[in-house]
Amino acid sequence: MATLLQINSSLFGDNGNSSQLSQEFVQHWKTQHPDGKVVVRDFAKETVPHLDAARVQALFTPEADRTAEQQAVVDYSDRIIAEIQAADAIVIGVPLYNFGVPSTLKAYFDHIARAGVTFKYTETGPVGLLNDKPVYIIAARGGVHKGQPSDTQSQFLTNFLSFVGLKDVRFIYAEGLNMGQKDQAFADAKAAITEGVAA
Repeated sequence: MATLLQINSSLFGDNGNSSQLSQEFVQHWKTQHPDGKVVVRDFAKETVPHLDAARVQALFTPEADRTAEQQAVVDYSDRIIAEIQAADAIVIGVPLYNFGVPSTLKAYFDHIARAGVTFKYTETGPVGLLNDKPVYIIAARGGVHKGQPSDTQSQFLTNFLSFVGLKDVRFIYAEGLNMGQKDQAFADAKAAITEGVAA
């Protein structure tokens, strides 16, 4: 049975532009995988803890020496990493906030990047340890940034996902949403989603 991991990072939950397009992706994916399973993480509906000194210390503490509180931190990290490993594909709805990703998505990434678990350092550089699979980025922006120096988000996402082994990153953009271009941007994004799911 195929599994899709859906990650929504809009502050506005289901009403966010990126979330709506992410859900559009899910609906098309379900037509291709009628018996498939969708695992959802919506950061508007769940707390994503940001790293602090105590959490970092927990992740570096040997299992035998962890307190119950430290083990809970590691358990959370292990759980979200396992979800990624078990998925056959991932779709991430990502709005552009102040030229970056939402802080909740960054916090989620911070709990995934673990030396010896999702990446390792070698003599020739870092090697990602997660099983590669298609990662669809639904990038919703109020302005137009694709291919411009202001699009620092796309390179960050590509760099991070590749770092942990997810190299098959595919972007679907919906831009100009606050510039009177929303209808056309959504139509173009939905067409790209249809094409992307079928690929």
